[in-house]
Amino acid sequence: MYGTSGGLRLFVFHHAGGSHLLYRSWPGLLPADWDVRLLDAPGRGRLSGEPPLDDARRLARFFLHRLEGELSGPFAFFGHSMGALVSYELTRLLAAEGRDLPAWLGLSARGAPRPQGDGTRRHALPDDELRAHLAAMGGTPLEVLQDADLWAMFAPAIRNDLRLVENWRPLPGLAPLPVPTAVYGGTQDVVVAPPRLAQWAEHTERYQGLHLFDGGHFYFQPDPVPLLRLVTRHATAALEEASAVRPS
Repeated sequence: MYGTSGGLRLFVFHHAGGSHLLYRSWPGLLPADWDVRLLDAPGRGRLSGEPPLDDARRLARFFLHRLEGELSGPFAFFGHSMGALVSYELTRLLAAEGRDLPAWLGLSARGAPRPQGDGTRRHALPDDELRAHLAAMGGTPLEVLQDADLWAMFAPAIRNDLRLVENWRPLPGLAPLPVPTAVYGGTQDVVVAPPRLAQWAEHTERYQGLHLFDGGHFYFQPDPVPLLRLVTRHATAALEEASAVRPS
């Protein structure tokens, strides 16, 4: 849709309680020469038969094993909310093991790491309060929140993922990542405010800035094109920068 940009394998990591389905239009909206992979966490979507994981580092290692052999050549990560946390932890895991790093990292609607965590316990809220919170966030179909049988089906995955996010703590003493990183969010997000998003600047050596859109936690849901236009621009700039410094 936005022209060619040298080819890139882009892995997209979904939000808490979700699956690849919210992002299913994205491959057709990104450059035609990109290989866009929409991933599911265990217990979700195409991996619904696998037991879910409620620890971010274990989930990152799960993806490392699952994507073995695909994390080569120009590749990049984009994650929304919980997916941003998984993208960050997977990049950290690759760095710790001396493996190739992504050419670019896109982080959406997830606050920067805090040693003390975010102080929220949404995963332990009573059903009525949790449903009201999810309704305010958006992203969860209203029929799931309003139908008792559907809620009983989806609530365990939602609580599992919220527990993963809320119990996560960053490892101490880590240097900023050397990966070009762009951060995205909504101006009316009830979960993470823009100042928390801006703190990602302290965790990367090559910060591409904070880019805000009108809307809440799922600011891109009505129309993903403005976000994906920026994703294309930022990832392409990272690829061009890497090409310019690569020895001939």
